[in-house]
Amino acid sequence: MENLIYKEECYSIIGKCMEVHNNLGPGFIETVYKDALEYEFKLTGVPFEREKMYEISYKGIILPHKFYADFVVNDSIILEIKGVSKISDLFIAQALNYLKVSQNKLALIVNFGELKLNYKRIVY
Repeated sequence: MENLIYKEECYSIIGKCMEVHNNLGPGFIETVYKDALEYEFKLTGVPFEREKMYEISYKGIILPHKFYADFVVNDSIILEIKGVSKISDLFIAQALNYLKVSQNKLALIVNFGELKLNYKRIVY
């Protein structure tokens, strides 16, 4: 466990997510949680980009559709926010694709839709 990448940064991010979940609880749409997290990041000086755009390269061309990561924190961690009953394999596959395109090494999928905050670390 001592070799986790971005261990302290993840601890900080999850702490802010817990703060939001403790105050709002489950049941809101994802945008509400994103707004609250943006507030927490700004309040504590955490560097982030919201809805960061990435282009997808395919056989030497850039595809017309882009993808937008919910947050990129510290210019290195993709943070995907969910408000669903559970984190599915589809969300994990999505996070892996985001990591491939962004060339980042770590994604966090955080689900605010459960009674207790749930999250997964995805390493690429």
